[in-house]
Formats: sequence, structure tokens, C-alpha cells
Amino acid sequence: MPRVRRRATIHVDAAYDVVVATARRELSLDEQLTGHTEAGADMTVSASADDTGTQVDVEVTDDLNIPFFQWFFGPAYKRSLTRAARHATETIAAAVKGEPAPKPIGRSLFLPPVSFTPLQSTLIAAVALLAAVASFGSALFGQNVDPIAKTFGISDADLGFSLAITRVGVLFALIATALADRRGRRIVLLWSVAGVCIGNLVSAVAPTIEIFTGAQLFVRASVNAVLVVGGIAVVEEAPEGARAFAVAMLGLAGGAGFAISVVLLPIADLGPDAWRAAFAVSALTIFLIPMLARNLKETHRYEQLAARTVSRGNLREVVDRGYRRRFWLLAAVGFLTNVFSAPSAQFTNRYLSDERDFSSSGIAGFRAITTGLPGLFGILLAGRITETRGRRPVAIASLIVGTVCTMIFFLGQGALLWAFMTIAIVAAAPAALAVGTMDAEMFPTEVRGTSNALLLVAYVLGSIVGLVLAGSLSDTIGGLGNAIALCGIAPIIAAIFLLPRLPESGGHALDDVSPSQV
Repeated sequence: MPRVRRRATIHVDAAYDVVVATARRELSLDEQLTGHTEAGADMTVSASADDTGTQVDVEVTDDLNIPFFQWFFGPAYKRSLTRAARHATETIAAAVKGEPAPKPIGRSLFLPPVSFTPLQSTLIAAVALLAAVASFGSALFGQNVDPIAKTFGISDADLGFSLAITRVGVLFALIATALADRRGRRIVLLWSVAGVCIGNLVSAVAPTIEIFTGAQLFVRASVNAVLVVGGIAVVEEAPEGARAFAVAMLGLAGGAGFAISVVLLPIADLGPDAWRAAFAVSALTIFLIPMLARNLKETHRYEQLAARTVSRGNLREVVDRGYRRRFWLLAAVGFLTNVFSAPSAQFTNRYLSDERDFSSSGIAGFRAITTGLPGLFGILLAGRITETRGRRPVAIASLIVGTVCTMIFFLGQGALLWAFMTIAIVAAAPAALAVGTMDAEMFPTEVRGTSNALLLVAYVLGSIVGLVLAGSLSDTIGGLGNAIALCGIAPIIAAIFLLPRLPESGGHALDDVSPSQV
């Protein structure tokens, strides 16, 4: 793994002995003038006297090992080491002069609030890449919904019904996700990603809407398993104080997968069946699985549990006195939020095409501007404030603001479309992250997969209701936009009446939030 080194130098008008003693005291250094930064990087201070005082050199070094995503996090991490070195020199100079110490260094949105070990970084990065592959494959139906509907000659109602049927894949995802408690997180993740690729291969050549829908049902089941079990894996492996950040990285990777589907969207303009090429690209990602398998290990927490007991995945533990209330609250929140989020996500392109006269290329441009950088900022901001401000208050405020802005998007036109979609993307990200993190945090390791599988059922039932409702009402209440906006009432109810009843898990150790019962 590469060793990153950053240095800062300063000249202090003071004697060598005074400077060395000050550096040792202010930076908590040992006799060899070595120590650590607040983030855990190695720090070495050297000093040399000259005619006018003392020159101080501070070197901060650390290993940088973030598989697959080093290109993204590397620059920010290197800047953080440079800032740490400069802060150390400024601290020494201020103390020697008797001046106030410099302000603490702010943590970059791109970096976790606490340090990750190399093993933690490798596992979470591998899961994130799996999420990107799965999210890309999952987004293709929604992104190409209009050309797919034209190819097979179906109406909005038929399209809504087809999208709703794919949600029945939750029954298969239920089994796969529950198996994560009995067989482990790793094997479920790898097989589920393979399922996404195979399902999209069939979708690429499907001759009828029935075969296409069946293939997408399989894709949806596999994607659900990847995202749920992936979320569990990163929560279990992340250090205390960075669980929400780890889930945010998973969301960031998923957003990257979604972005790839948007980039490929203009292909649909090339011909009536050109959309099939994007599904073929998803199928080819199956060749990434051997590389991912080499980097994906089982979570340490699950390995410890499996070594001491065979009692895992007990359904009764999910609904016993200790966890029953939080389970039903989370299930209701998930159901209500998905009544709105599913049609909002799946029908946006159809709405832009049919009611706002966007072409496929125009939709791609709209998505890039309103969800590209805003989505990236929203996820990074969500990881920070969800970790520092608490899951529950962030979820409540974010869900209300994000929902209202999305409703205005579906009711508006012109500049309102661009403005409120951008605001909604940023505002809604913390709610999705906070609730997703709580789903994994609220239950013990031995039933974390089983509980999340059951929650997934509630989520998908909400999606089915929302898709069928929006598709059915579009012709009776003045269009698809009005129908989707009406569904926005559901998550607002969840934010006002249900989320406040959940316990706060932020700032608490995972084993304190959901202690093991075995």
C-alpha cells in the first residue's frame, strides 16, 4: 500500500531547547519527537538551530489503501495530511509566542470522522463497488422506461403494473437476505450481484414485456439483496462513530452506478431497440465478480458470532419484547416513504418525456445537472450531519423538506423543474441515509439480515402501492405529475408521526444500541 508523506516547515524566533520542549508538550510527542495526529496519522518533528532561532520540520505520514476508490478519496486525504502538518507547525509557533492555539482542523466531507483500518477500508470499498454494479443494473429500467414502453406498446397503467410486478422479487430477496444471517454476508453479496447481471442479460434480448418483466423481477430481487446485505456489512465493519459515513459511501457508490445509467441514456435515441445495449453492458459486469471476491471478506462481527453460536436468524427475536416496537415503526416508515419514492424514481423520466417534452438526451442533461453534483454533495453532507446531529432529527427534517420539494417538482414547470429537483436531491439524501443506517443498527448481529429482509418486504409493498396508485391515477387527476405528487402525503405522515417514536442510535456503540441475545 502507498505511504503518503506531507511536510510543513516553519522558522521560530526562539532557542532550540524551548522549541523542542514546546513541540513535545503541545503535540504530545515522545522523547524521539514522534507521535500521532488526531486522525491517527504518524507525525515526526525535527528541529535545527540557526543564528536567528530554530527551524521546525513536521512530517505527517500514513498508509493510503482504499481499493477501487483511491482515485476519489486520495486527493482529499493527501490534503488532510498537509493541513495536519501545517496545523502542527502553527501550534508550535503560537505556543512559543504565547498566542492562542490555532483553531482545530475541520474534517473534510470526503473523509470519515474517525480512522478506518486497512481491513475495514478494503471490505467497505469492495461492498461499495458491488453496490455500484447493482445500482447501475437496477436503474436501467427506470431510466429507459419510456423507450421500453414504446417498444412493447404499453400504457402508463400497464407500465406501472409491470414495475409493480418487479417488486414481487422481494420474496426472493427475503430468502437471500435472511440467508445472510445463516451463511454469511459475503456469499450472499457475490451471488446476488451475479443475479443482477444474468437478469439484465435476459432483459437485453427479451422479445415480450412478459419476459422482460420476469427478468426484471429477478434483477430487482438481486439488487435488493445486495443493497440490504451490503448496508448490514458496512455497518458491522465500520468503526464506532463512522457507521453513517460508511453507509453514505455505499450510497455514493450506488449514485455512481445510477450516474452510469444516465450517461448511457442517449443510446436510446439511436433507434427503437437501442435501449437494449445498456442492459447488455450491465450483463458484462459479471466479469468483475472474481476480482471483487478476492477483496471481499466476511465481516469481523459476523465471524465472531458464527464462531460462538449456531443460533442465528431466529425470527422470534425480531418481534420479541426488546425489538418489536422499533421493527414495526421502521416497517411503517419504510412502507410510507416508498409509496412516494418508488413512483417518483421510476416515473421521473416518463414524466419529463410525456408531460414536459424532454428527449432522452435532454433527460440525461437534466439528470446530470440536477442530480450529479447535487447528489454527490447531498450524500457527503448526509454522512456528516447524520453522524454528528443524530439519526432521528436529521431523518425527520430531511424527509419533510425533500418530499415537499419533490412534490413541487412534479407540479411545476420551467425553471421550477430544475430548481426543486436539485434542492430535493440534496435535502432528501440525509433522510435516506439516516433511516437506512437505523435499519441495520436497530437489531443484533444474529438477526440483522432477517430483520432487514422483513423490513424490505414492507418497503417493497409500499413501492407496489405507490407505483400502481400513480399509474392508475395519472389519467384521472390530470397527468402523471399530479398523481405522483399526491403520493407525497405518505412520507410526510411518517416524518411527523412515526420517526419521533424511534430511539436515537447515533453516538452510541452498536452493541449498546442492539445487544446480542445469544
